[in-house]
Amino acid sequence: MLKKLVNAVIILAVFVIPTFSVSAQSLGSEQGFTQLFNGTNLDGWVGNKTSYRAENGMIVIDPKGTGGGNLYTEKEYGNFVLRFEFQLTPGANNGLGIHAPLEGDAAYEGKELQILDNTAEKYSQLHEYQYHGSVYGVIAAKKGYLKPVGEWNQEEVIVEHPKIKIILNGETILEGDYLEASKNGTLDGKDHPGLERSTGHIGFLGHGDVVRFKNIRIKELTSK
Repeated sequence: MLKKLVNAVIILAVFVIPTFSVSAQSLGSEQGFTQLFNGTNLDGWVGNKTSYRAENGMIVIDPKGTGGGNLYTEKEYGNFVLRFEFQLTPGANNGLGIHAPLEGDAAYEGKELQILDNTAEKYSQLHEYQYHGSVYGVIAAKKGYLKPVGEWNQEEVIVEHPKIKIILNGETILEGDYLEASKNGTLDGKDHPGLERSTGHIGFLGHGDVVRFKNIRIKELTSK
């Protein structure tokens, strides 16, 4: 009986130890990150606090009667790794502004990274640079990696001006240099002076649709 008990303990240990190791690695991957959203209120954010609200650990944009608008971090950021989760509703359209000023259109005065329900019929005829994850008007992202509408997506944005990388649900959907990509003109043929900006606010850019965000955290990177 004692021998069987010892063997059972050894077998259990073989399976338990790797699980602990994986957990430790997962925790380590979040080192250096700080929360941008405290889960309770919009302290640390500026802009439209009527359409955007804190609810059950999420930032929810509910544009009833106010048309959407933008919500920005109070602080400005340069190079960084940003991680967040988002949940789309059918036909939802939003954007992630980076290096943005508080005034003007962030898609041009800063940079807008699309947040979009690619599967909506009303968006079937968009230009490639308008779909989810694209640097709007400048670099097109790969499609096909969004989870079904209503499920939570995980996204990571790595910015080391002028290089950018976007990872959606574990898949790299965009990687490039936005200054290099626009040196002979942008894909949308418009001026994007914000491409030269290396610092600015991070924000959510509403277009009148319900979208939810959570687990928003950032790690600042040293400029090269």
